Amino acid sequence: MRDFGDLEAELANARAATVVVPLTDFGVIAIDGEDAVGFAHNLLTNDIKSLGEDNACLAGLCNPKGRLLATLLVWPEAQGLRLSLAADLLPTVQKKLSMYVLRSKVRLSDASRETLLLGLSGPSAATVLSTLGAASTGKVARFAGGSSIALGGDRYLIAVTAEAAQSCWQQMVGLARPAGSAAWRWLEIVAGIPRVSAAVQEEFVPQMLNYELVGGLNFSKGCYPGQEIVARSQYLGKVKRRMYRLQLADRESTLAAGDQIYAQAGEEQPCGRVVQVAPSPLGGFEALAVLQSSSVGVGDVHLGSTSGPALRFLPLPYDPDS
Repeated sequence: MRDFGDLEAELANARAATVVVPLTDFGVIAIDGEDAVGFAHNLLTNDIKSLGEDNACLAGLCNPKGRLLATLLVWPEAQGLRLSLAADLLPTVQKKLSMYVLRSKVRLSDASRETLLLGLSGPSAATVLSTLGAASTGKVARFAGGSSIALGGDRYLIAVTAEAAQSCWQQMVGLARPAGSAAWRWLEIVAGIPRVSAAVQEEFVPQMLNYELVGGLNFSKGCYPGQEIVARSQYLGKVKRRMYRLQLADRESTLAAGDQIYAQAGEEQPCGRVVQVAPSPLGGFEALAVLQSSSVGVGDVHLGSTSGPALRFLPLPYDPDS
């Protein structure tokens, strides 16, 4: 659900108030069984074995060329692990994971119907969680009917059973304002946390999405598909493309994941590609986009062509060029 009928108010609330969002554009893959942690550890870009029972992490699944098939949030549940990802990628990612099962004692399933996801963000988010009975010393807190995962910056993912979803929603909307998925995508952009979707699948190595800067990449955990290329990108020279936050002031224009970005006049080839888009409470749209670092700070960048609409740089909570 993009919005509840008043997009502008929902974006304003996402910026200044506390909102709760049904994350219908996410899916959930369950990895259950006694080998679940080792199975995921051997395939993903982060150290899954170090999670324990009350922590969560970002991670990526790469193809053999080091390009991201999906960006994931991983957290433990009693039977194994849960992975949230863009819903349009779930079938292909589940199929890819199943190719590696072999003799591992794991069961893969689409858990999207039994585990529903809500987003919670804002200055009163911790208070809202406390009314659910959620408390923990780690990133993952348990409550009757579900779990909450701290994402940083007063943002939380709520994973709740289908049976408990309605009562949980009703309890939360008494304290937080409902908003649609557009508001949550904007919050992800402000946080600089990329979400790979079908439009940009297999386009980027993790560092192009600043994944080591947001805690989604571990360089000492050992091998996984594409690991050699990811490591080479890190240690054999500076990464030449990074992810930045951009604004398109005109909402009458169209902006979508996968769109190409161009630098100054005379540049025939695109200098970057849009990763993720949301309408902005500041007007127009905001996006996360991967650009050649050499194109940053030397002039305007433009959507679609060198004569297309200008895109303005906005700050991220970290330095992509650090």
